[in-house]
Amino acid sequence: MEQEFTPAEAFPPGEYIRDELEARGWTQLDLAAILDRPASVIQDILKGSRPISPEIAQGLGDAFGTTAQYWMNYQTAYKLALTPKDDKIMRRAKLFQKYPIREMQRRGWIEDSSNVNVIETQVCQFFDIPDIDTEPRLQYAARKTDYAKENESQKTWLRRAMNLATMFPVEGKYDENNIDALLTELAQLRKEPEELRSVPQLLSKFGIRFLIVEHLPKTKIDGACFWLDKNSPVIVMSLRFDRIDYFWFTLIHELKHVYNKDGTIVESELFEEYNSDQEKPKAEQDADTFAVNFLVNQEELDDMILRKYPMISKIDILVFAHRQGLHPGIVVGQLHHRYKNWSNFRQLLVKIRSIIIPIAVTDGWGQTISL
Repeated sequence: MEQEFTPAEAFPPGEYIRDELEARGWTQLDLAAILDRPASVIQDILKGSRPISPEIAQGLGDAFGTTAQYWMNYQTAYKLALTPKDDKIMRRAKLFQKYPIREMQRRGWIEDSSNVNVIETQVCQFFDIPDIDTEPRLQYAARKTDYAKENESQKTWLRRAMNLATMFPVEGKYDENNIDALLTELAQLRKEPEELRSVPQLLSKFGIRFLIVEHLPKTKIDGACFWLDKNSPVIVMSLRFDRIDYFWFTLIHELKHVYNKDGTIVESELFEEYNSDQEKPKAEQDADTFAVNFLVNQEELDDMILRKYPMISKIDILVFAHRQGLHPGIVVGQLHHRYKNWSNFRQLLVKIRSIIIPIAVTDGWGQTISL
């Protein structure tokens, strides 16, 4: 089987045809007669002023005992050699591969431009990096689906939150000794969804910035804690699940990070001890445990489950929640977490996004904050 040949250096295909003619002792007119083509066509091909068409390539293959592809390769290589490379395409491809550029433009985080110089400049400004080859180093702790990897959408979402957080002051000064007082006040807000309107201002009073940034595709992140400086903690939530149980669990989870000062070291260092089976880092396990225990008295929940499961009724949940002073959706959320295949009473998992968004600093769902 004949091996196709692509030249290392591109010359007009006519140069190679001349070599074949010389090797056979043929003239241009001979080749024109063999191919049954006008002599002017052969002359133009030899001069390089006419490209080799597929039909001519097939004829040359038959005449010289090669293949049509052999001659099309020469023609393509020559044409490519005359076409200047556009490094802008490679630069755009690199940017789009590394960051969710279209989403950033759609959300108004960077300018909606096709000019690669503009995009590179805006991305560098967005991440506060000197060039696009520099990896952003973000310090945070987060509640997310997959702890085994950190994708670029997560970095972008977090960076947007960090950029926004610097714009908004807080009422009070953060003091870790006041966390218990904050938790006591938050506990009073667990019963009615409308009470969530008080959360942003309450956190601000205790020196904690709170904001909501709509998640990006593939982020799979619920919330994060980071620090502007050693006295300025920030909690950001995505509200990717519009449910009261998710809101409260994520909020208290991140508050535990605040109290522990998690997020004051680089994420990769914080998670260096987790293993390949995606086990949660210890800091995340501790935050989960703290949130579970804060939201629902586990001893009393265990007692109710022991007496009622698997025949737990809606009335059982409503009575238990009332006695605990919390919304029944929080109880349902914990039951769903315990029993993965138990999805009863989803109607109690009320939506809260429309309640909290008008009150909190929010970027997303059609709202963009200008920096």
